[in-house]
Amino acid sequence: MLPAMDSADPSDESRFEVLRDRLRQLYHGRSPAALRFQAVTTVVDLLIIAFFILTPLLRENAAFLWIDYSVAVIMVAEIAARLLASTNMLRLLRQPTMLLDLFILLTLLMPQWLENFGFLRILRLWSLSHKGIVWAQFRETRFREWENVVRALGNIATFLFVVTGFVYTFFFRQEGGLESYVQALYFTVATVTTTGFGDVVLPGIAGKLTSILVMIVGITLFVRLAQALFRPNKVLFPCPECALQRHEPDAVYCKACGHKLKIPDDDP
Repeated sequence: MLPAMDSADPSDESRFEVLRDRLRQLYHGRSPAALRFQAVTTVVDLLIIAFFILTPLLRENAAFLWIDYSVAVIMVAEIAARLLASTNMLRLLRQPTMLLDLFILLTLLMPQWLENFGFLRILRLWSLSHKGIVWAQFRETRFREWENVVRALGNIATFLFVVTGFVYTFFFRQEGGLESYVQALYFTVATVTTTGFGDVVLPGIAGKLTSILVMIVGITLFVRLAQALFRPNKVLFPCPECALQRHEPDAVYCKACGHKLKIPDDDP
């Protein structure tokens, strides 16, 4: 009688777990190798976002589909790595940033069928702004006190380019070219800042409703930017008792729970 064979090779399972542990260290660790890896992934994300912003101008290029599918391959690898590095894959799959990345991946794999939704790819910038590793790196720099301002600027930039892509796709695309994209961007900036315009307007009821919505959201985003700019500077230091993050630079006790703090002094 032949001996029963194992359904799975234990060595394969151990190699898989080693791979997952290594990815967790790279994505969530603070070692020099992990920091380099996180910096590289951030740069790759920024290059992908730049491609998304320039997509309306590159769409007629003969190499566009090759670039599109290459970006799709990179995103598949990145999403798979994040899933493997996660301790709870199902919870990660339910997160808004992951759902957004999966939708963006779908637009990359089917550009001919989902081209009207291509402008939503720029929401990848919003997804990037919600990655913990990005802000962990930022807090290691001397500009960490400006985190809220940078976050607000990121939200405004995301909104500007998403609206520009929407306006270009549904109102200026038939004209095509750089001039039409610049017109869409000009209209978006003029509307968001409510500085007034007259030479570039959107036709019809849909155009007027678009303008109204853009102005309302734009005002909200600029108010948040103003709050981030003029709000008194606070330091980021988690309270050991209640985990409150933001405190006055000279705080001795946590204002939420009264726990004694030991905020390090970074001044020379």
